[in-house]
Amino acid sequence: MIPPCRVSGHVLVNEQKMNTRHFRRVSGYVTQDEALFPFLTVRETLMYSARLRLRGGFQAATARVTALVKELGLEHVAEVRIGGEPRRGISGGEKRRVSIGVDLVHDPAVLLLDEPTSGLDSTSALHVAILLKSMALTQGKTIVLTIHQPGFRLLEQFDQILLLSNGTVLHYGSLHHLEQLLIIAGHSIPRHVNVLEFAIEVAETLDVDVVGSEIKDIEEYEYIRRIPDQGYARGHNTSYANFPFREVIILGQRFSNNIFRTKQLFLARMIEALLAGFVLGTVFKNATNVPRDLKLQTHNWIFRVQPRLLAIFHN
Repeated sequence: MIPPCRVSGHVLVNEQKMNTRHFRRVSGYVTQDEALFPFLTVRETLMYSARLRLRGGFQAATARVTALVKELGLEHVAEVRIGGEPRRGISGGEKRRVSIGVDLVHDPAVLLLDEPTSGLDSTSALHVAILLKSMALTQGKTIVLTIHQPGFRLLEQFDQILLLSNGTVLHYGSLHHLEQLLIIAGHSIPRHVNVLEFAIEVAETLDVDVVGSEIKDIEEYEYIRRIPDQGYARGHNTSYANFPFREVIILGQRFSNNIFRTKQLFLARMIEALLAGFVLGTVFKNATNVPRDLKLQTHNWIFRVQPRLLAIFHN
């Protein structure tokens, strides 16, 4: 076993050294916690992401979002707001699919997901797994995800499993190979017990054998190598889809939608801005062009206001 401190090398993609900037363009990353705006609808959320990432203007973004909403099975909630704690919106499983859709608008070749089934019931988790499986089969995407204690029906959707323990690879391959590895190690898998869960329970007793845990089917490995690279090996074009000014306009529209739909928050911010402007404006009331007088006036204002602020925070 190689100590982790002595591990070194390069990250390879399709047997090529990974270009970080380019890989970000051809991949998508879905976080465990949904980073969605609660006052935007499902269609608006996907639309803003598409307008920021796709070329071709508004029409291309609209066409992509329409197809993506249908692919994700979100047509019935397309015009429903995401929602949050104070106001309920779509369900947890639908939110997870929206989060996946946000990183699918630019049609990435590689999709990385951090525990996409966490916090979901068994039915919603299975729907997410089936959705990801269908994308891998029909669109040729490479989908990599982390998961804890998956059910048996979820495991059936995975092609390869990477089992880790304390940063060490215990197994990489199919579920069938993992079962064989356990039998060779002298373990008897009880009936009606998930193979992966049993492997996690006895992980400390397994001897790490890189040769035994590698892909044993050479023909399968050669087939994987022959899969097209989905555009990674092509020119490393890292140009942006929009000019900076256009991105500012799109982000400004998204910000305005969020603010105007929260009337209480919008009113509070307006009052806060007016009061702050009025109070700070008194600093320069009757100000002169003499730098010394202006500096003295500013210092006097600070000494008058500071004790009051301290008293307010103290109370």
